[in-house]
Amino acid sequence: MTPIHHQDLSRRERQILDILYQRGQATAADVQNALPEPPSYSAVRALLRILEDKGHVRHEQDGPRYVYVPTVARENAKRSALRHVLRTFFDGSAEQAISALLDESSTKLSPAELDRLARLIEEARRSGV
Repeated sequence: MTPIHHQDLSRRERQILDILYQRGQATAADVQNALPEPPSYSAVRALLRILEDKGHVRHEQDGPRYVYVPTVARENAKRSALRHVLRTFFDGSAEQAISALLDESSTKLSPAELDRLARLIEEARRSGV
């Protein structure tokens, strides 16, 4: 599947994709209702058509309505976006990114979450990743 290049998307297009990923699917009206300071319904439809032309979204007919769904699986999109963030802000270093996350949220992580992270690190160490 083609990775999503977030730099190719406008702010509104990214917001719409975020809504579609959160919901799995949505009509133009659903998208409009979920957008902050929403543009007109026709503007939302135009943005959805642009996303469809770019290959990020497809639509299915549901009676008289179009239901829009993302074309890239959410897991693939997450990985693509994360790779982009790592390259852009952390020189490709997962260590720097994790360190920044821990600095920001260390008081919010529960002991159970820290234990799960420690297990993931240990598994990565054993598998040589």
